[in-house]
Amino acid sequence: MKDISKSLNHLRRVKERIPGVSQLLSKRPDRFSEGVWPGYFSRAAGTRVWDLDGNEYLDMSIGGIGATVLGYADPDVDGAVRDAIGNGVASSLNCPEELELADLLCELHPWADMARFGRCGGEAMAMAVRIARAKTGRDVVAFCGYHGWHDWYLAANIGSGDALSGHLQAGLDPLGVPAALAGTAHPFAYNDLEALAAIVEQHGANLAAVVMEPTRGAEPAPGFLPGVRELADSCGAVLILDEISAGFRLTTGGAHLLYGLTPDMAVFSKALGNGYPISAVIGRGEVMDAARYCFISSTNWTERTGPAAALATIGKFRRMDAASHLMRLGQAVQEGLRELAAKHGLPMDVGGMKPMTHFSFKDGDPHALKALFVQEMLDRDILASTLCYMMHAHTMDDVGAYLQAADEALAVVAEARAAGDAEGRLRGASSVAGFKRMA
Repeated sequence: MKDISKSLNHLRRVKERIPGVSQLLSKRPDRFSEGVWPGYFSRAAGTRVWDLDGNEYLDMSIGGIGATVLGYADPDVDGAVRDAIGNGVASSLNCPEELELADLLCELHPWADMARFGRCGGEAMAMAVRIARAKTGRDVVAFCGYHGWHDWYLAANIGSGDALSGHLQAGLDPLGVPAALAGTAHPFAYNDLEALAAIVEQHGANLAAVVMEPTRGAEPAPGFLPGVRELADSCGAVLILDEISAGFRLTTGGAHLLYGLTPDMAVFSKALGNGYPISAVIGRGEVMDAARYCFISSTNWTERTGPAAALATIGKFRRMDAASHLMRLGQAVQEGLRELAAKHGLPMDVGGMKPMTHFSFKDGDPHALKALFVQEMLDRDILASTLCYMMHAHTMDDVGAYLQAADEALAVVAEARAAGDAEGRLRGASSVAGFKRMA
C-alpha cells in the first residue's frame, strides 16, 4: 500500500478552496476511489506519472482525458512550444501560425474552406452552434452525445428531468441556465435515425443544427450517417460533427474521413495540441462566413502556443502514422480484457473506439467493483480505471504489463463479486457516477 499522504492532504485543502474540487469533472478523485486515487501529479513524461508523494505509475487510464495523444511531455511538441515562447506568446499583432494551421486543417479536410480557433473544446462547440444559428437564423438544435457544459447544451435538461442521461453524463443539473432556453435543444440516440426524423418533423422549420460525434461507443449502423446528412439537408440545418474525442485518433484528421461523411462544420480539440490548449472549428465557406457577422471574440484565442502545439502535434502524428499504432494497441487491450472477463467469469461490457476503450461491470455493485479494480491496479503501480486511452508513447510491453496486472486485479474483483463484499474491501470510497456534489 503506497503512501499518498501528501496527495490526500492536498485534496483536503482543495475542498476548502476550489468549488467542485477540479476544473474537470473527469479528473475528480471520487470518479475513481477517493482516498486511494492519488489525484495530483508532480511530473509526467511519456506514459509515466509521478504523484505528489513521489510514487511512479504507468498510466493506462484516461491519458490526459484523451488530450495527450502522443504522450506526456512529448519532446517535439514541447520543443515547438518553447520556440514559440521564445519569440513571444502574445503581442498587439496576430501570430502567423493561425493561417498555417487553418491551411493544414483545410488540406486534411478538403470539404472545408475556413477555420476559427479557440482554446477549449466546449467553447469551440458553443462557437460552432452560434455560427450555425447565425447562418440559418434559427434557434433549435438536435444533438447526439456529450458536447460540453455550455447553456445551449444543458438547455436539454430544463424541465425535462435528465434528458442527457443517455449521452455520456447523467445528473447534469441545468442550474444557472436561463429557463427561456427550454425547448431549444433536443437529444436523439446514436444509430436512432427515427428519433432524429421525429425532431426534424416537429422542429425542422426552426432547426439550426444537427450536432453529433461521428463515433464514440459504437460503430455507425448501415445507413445511419448518410441518413443524418439527408435529414439535415431536408430542412436546411447545419450538420456539425464533434471530433473533440475521435479526431486525430483513428486517422490523421477527423474520424468522419473514414466514414465518408461530409459535414458542414467540424470541431476539434483534445488531441489537436497534445495537452496544450487549442481548439478549431472548420467548415464550408458559406457556413463559416456567418462568423464575420456574429460576435465571437476572445483575447487568449490569439496567443501563440496553441497553434504552435497543434502544428507540431499534427506533423508528428502524420509522420509517425500514429493512428495505426493507437489502433493496434487499443485492439490488444480490448481483446485482452474480453479474454480476462471470460477467464474470471465476470459479466463485462467492453467497447468504445479502439484507442479509447471503456468497460463496465454488468452486475453486482458496479461502482464498488470499479473502485476495487482501481485500488488493485494502483497496488501494482498502474493508473487504471474502466477507461483505457492509448497514447502513441505506449508500447505493446505497456499493454502486456497492463493486462497482466488486470488479470490479478480482476481475480480479486471476481472474488468480491461472488462474495458480495466489494465495498468492504475498499480502502477508499466507492466510485461516483454522473455529476454529483463532491463533499
